[in-house]
Amino acid sequence: MKALRFIFTLFVFILASSLLYTLSAWAGDEVSQDFKKLRNLMVTTQIEARGIKNKKVLEAMRKVERHKFVSKEYMSAAYEDHPLPIGEGQTISQPYIVALMTEVLDPDSTKKVLEIGTGSGYQAAVLAELVQSVYTIEIIDVLGKKAEKTLSNLGYKNVKVKTGDGYKGWKEHGPYDAIIVTCAPSHIPQPLKDQLAEGGRMVIPVGERYHQELILLTKEKGMIKQKEIIPVVFVPMFGDDGKKY
Repeated sequence: MKALRFIFTLFVFILASSLLYTLSAWAGDEVSQDFKKLRNLMVTTQIEARGIKNKKVLEAMRKVERHKFVSKEYMSAAYEDHPLPIGEGQTISQPYIVALMTEVLDPDSTKKVLEIGTGSGYQAAVLAELVQSVYTIEIIDVLGKKAEKTLSNLGYKNVKVKTGDGYKGWKEHGPYDAIIVTCAPSHIPQPLKDQLAEGGRMVIPVGERYHQELILLTKEKGMIKQKEIIPVVFVPMFGDDGKKY
């Protein structure tokens, strides 16, 4: 009888463990599916609805898992229509703004892109889906290292991260077919103009906080042309000395 009892108890334990494992796996898959649904909804209601038409940009926004670039406390809000804190006084940009700035660059698989302001690495990941290579600079060391780890863990091999002063650009890898700036200086940095390739495009927010304009620059025959896009609000651009540019 004792042997039968032991066998029965063991059978119940194995059955319960198997059931718990199945439920756990199902729950994990359900969470994953929820994020996918939220991501698709984000693209449809926040991005397509506002006029973003580039199909490859829309595909990249559907693919890149924004919730992987925020802390656990903000994961549930990862696909909402606003920026989120990422620490050190910085934010991950609103999804629409990421899509808009990406579309404005007119990305394709042959282009080399410089990003100023790595932040969480989300914008770099979106670009990495679309272009040949991304060089991204973050002035805050702890954010740069965290973003580099996140991007590496997610398998992005065409992104190089550097800690440094973004105002100065990354001359050794230039010129760049496109430059994207995700922090706002009071004026357009001359080194970035110099590192923009002929025919290249730069998108940058310029101005004082709460009074900024997103600007598109194009280089034609060595001359810079610029066009205002929309009013925006970005964190200020800081230098190595901690002062705002």
